[in-house]
Amino acid sequence: MKNLIQTIRNIFKIEDLRVRILNTIFFLLIYRLGTHIVLPGVDPQQLANLQNQTSGGVLGLLDMFSGGAFSHSSIFALGIMPYISASIVIQLMSIAVPYFQKLQKKVKAVGNGSIKLPDCSQLPSQLYKRQDTS
Repeated sequence: MKNLIQTIRNIFKIEDLRVRILNTIFFLLIYRLGTHIVLPGVDPQQLANLQNQTSGGVLGLLDMFSGGAFSHSSIFALGIMPYISASIVIQLMSIAVPYFQKLQKKVKAVGNGSIKLPDCSQLPSQLYKRQDTS
């Protein structure tokens, strides 16, 4: 136990690690607080009734992936799922669409151009978020 406490003290003596750990804790607190802010225009009681009817289905799975934020109908209910879905779609399109194949080969050849494909996946995720909120 003394070694654990001493290790934690040593971690906080290093400024870079201290800043990273405190930033991570800060972002986790922001996310946990954001999961309790209810979306405007959503009736939480109706959403709870819907969840009780379909608890074992897709909505239960969505609630699990969002850390319980979906059942509270919070502002962080989407989480990073739109970005992950868009990244998967872009990766699959790089197999089927010649433009994305060429772009992926160019990224691998240049080495430092790895910004292009993630940028391509941000546009569909933003559109997906806007479509879900409207």
